[in-house]
Order: sequence, then structure tokens, then C-alpha cells
Amino acid sequence: MPESTIYDPFVVTMIIIMLILLLIIGLLAHVVTGAAGYYYQQQKESAQQKEKAQEKNGNATAITTTIILLLFAAPLFAQDSQTAGAITQTGNAYGGLSATAFYCMAGVIAIELLVVFMLLHYLRVFLSKERSPEAAAAKAAVAQKRRVNIWNKMNKFRPVEQEAEITMVHEYDGIRELDNRLPPWWLYGFYVSIFFAVIYLWRYHVSHTAPLSGQELEIAMAEAEQQKAEYLKKSANNVDENTVQLLTAANEISSGEKLFIQNCAACHGKAGEGIVGPNLTDDYWLHGGSLSAIFKSIKYGWPEKGMRSWKDDLSPVQIAQVTSYIKSIHGTNPPNAKAQQGELYKEEAANDAKTDSLANKVALSTPK
Repeated sequence: MPESTIYDPFVVTMIIIMLILLLIIGLLAHVVTGAAGYYYQQQKESAQQKEKAQEKNGNATAITTTIILLLFAAPLFAQDSQTAGAITQTGNAYGGLSATAFYCMAGVIAIELLVVFMLLHYLRVFLSKERSPEAAAAKAAVAQKRRVNIWNKMNKFRPVEQEAEITMVHEYDGIRELDNRLPPWWLYGFYVSIFFAVIYLWRYHVSHTAPLSGQELEIAMAEAEQQKAEYLKKSANNVDENTVQLLTAANEISSGEKLFIQNCAACHGKAGEGIVGPNLTDDYWLHGGSLSAIFKSIKYGWPEKGMRSWKDDLSPVQIAQVTSYIKSIHGTNPPNAKAQQGELYKEEAANDAKTDSLANKVALSTPK
């Protein structure tokens, strides 16, 4: 017949721990009960006698509860081999115990530990009550004197009897000036600040082993640009009309040209000269000639004017490539170019307008 799980080393260890804790609880309960009885016998008051009885009842209740829990947990971990096999199949065993038996035994141990701490607390309370008032007062006086000595050492006060030795000649309206030294805590703080200043001066301005605040800003900005570039490489499809950048690489322009011929030449011509749609090589634009405006027109379209949206057919990267290609053919003057449409747009004028707007903002924000 297979061996019962009660002989498992893990189970035996937990049982031994519970028994040891139970023995400790019994000893502590006996000591606490004796201390309480002695204390209440000295007081000779009925109210305190009642409290003694409640204390004994509480200890007895705690011990009884622990024993009941132990008796309740015993059948759970004393299982036969068939139950152990089921545990193995379910995979929820803890050292040969089911999850229920393990948590029950762990709960018993936790309750026993809680009872031990409670008994230790009550024992400490009764022992402190046994001290005489004179001893408690003496201990409090020693602690207060120690605190006063520490405070005086930190501030280095001179007693009133010695004021005549440090009195200076300056006196006004009964107020005398004393030649008191600065308190030690202030002096030590000042010495530490001097030491720190020397190290700071050497590190940042003499040996240059650490960057100054301006250099730290430059380093941080360079790292930010590098992180931005890496981010754009990994998340190129996050490009939109607000973050689009002009692409100048030959392969990017070539890809944009292929996409333009494949999707846009039917309306704008292979060279951007304009057929049904407007001419894309001159300085006149119906909806703006900036990089952002062109990207937006391709992405969302202008259905009321026959321009469809391409956001479902082209990725953001492809739209950026087409936009950069359109910017690259500006001013090429292809043959059979369509007549001018829209409003005049000059890149230089747009940049100047941005500069003037920025200058106005700076001027308005500068206090006079």
C-alpha cells in the first residue's frame, strides 16, 4: 500500500513548526497569566480583578482556537495515495499537500505567530506596570537630561552665569551685545558648503571632468535628436501633416515619382503639368503649396473639386514620398503646362512670414 502523504518531509516539517509554536503559546500563556495574577493581586481592586479574568479568558480562548484549527487541519494533510495521485495530476500540490491543506496549515501557523506576538505584548505591558513610580520618574529624568545635553551641544549655549564674561561694550536701551559663537550646527554646515564649493569648482571649472549646465543642454539636445531619428525610423508610419519632413534622398524621390505616375498622372500629368487637375510645377496653388498643405491635400483630398482621398490607398510614408517629389518638380516648366490656378505661393515669402510672426511673438513677450 502506498505511503500516506503525512510522512512527506514537507508535511512533517510544518507539523513540527505548529507543535513548537503551540508549546511556545502554552508557556507564554502561563507566564502572562502568572504576571497578570500577581499584578491584580497587588492592586486589590474589583475592576482590575475583572480585567484579570478577561485576560485569562482571552488567553484560554486563543489556545483553544489554535488547538481546534490544528485538529481541523490534521485530516486535510493525512491523505491516502489516491488523493496524492489526483494532486499530482492537477499540478496544484505544495510538497505533497493539496492547495486547501497547504493554505489551512499556513493559516494555522500564521494564527499561532499572531498569538505569540500578542502574548509577548501583554507580558511586556504587565512587566512595565510592575516598575515603581520612582524608577519610572528617574528614567524619564535621565532621558530628558540626555535630550537637553544633545540640544546644548548642537547650539553650544553659554549659561546665564557666564554672560558677564562675554558681554561687549555695545549697549542700547538696555540691550547688551554678547560675544557668542555661532552654533556648531551652523558652523559645520558652513564648512561643508565650503568643501562642496571647492570640489564643484575643481570638477566643473578646473579639471573639466563634468559638463557645465550649457554643455549638459547641448548633450541632451543631441541625444534627443538621435532618439528622434531612431524613433522616426522605427515608426515612419506615424508621419502626418504636422510632422512631415521634406525627403531629399534619391531613393525617396524615385519612389515618390513612381507613386505619382501610377496614381496621380491621370489628372496632373506625368510631369505634373496638369490635365484635369491643376499644374503642380508653378507658383500657384488652390489649397496651399507648403509641404504640410500638399501632404494634407493628398491624404484627405478635396472631394468637392474632384480630388479624392488617398489615405486608404497610400501609407503615410508613401504620401510623404509623393509630397517630396511634387516639391522637387517645382519650377521645371514642363511642356503643355496648364494655365495658372489658385493663389500665388512663394516658399521664401512663407518663410519670411514665419520669421516675422516669431519676431512679433518675441517682441510682445519681452517686458518693457
